[in-house]
Amino acid sequence: MSHIRSKGNKSTELKLIALFRANRILGWRRNSKIFGNPDFVFPKYKLCVFVDGCFWHGCKLFPVGRLPKSNRKYWKEKIERNRDRDKEVSKILRSKGYFFR
Repeated sequence: MSHIRSKGNKSTELKLIALFRANRILGWRRNSKIFGNPDFVFPKYKLCVFVDGCFWHGCKLFPVGRLPKSNRKYWKEKIERNRDRDKEVSKILRSKGYFFR
């Protein structure tokens, strides 16, 4: 696990793009230069969409008990840092008038 370098959630993002297109959802942009690097932005509505993986962001669907067996302390701290960063990004985006999901 320590050799995994997360750089986006490409397969999930591509599925979401397909859903946007199939449902004729327009106005989204990728790679916008907005704080927190959202995966999709709808500039007209100031809406940011984050496609976060359960493991990396510690969602309730991925309980702490499912951490890798080796180096558990590292992974618990890493996920906690990610969650703290997510809260900070949310706070800053809200203060700038953005909505997000």
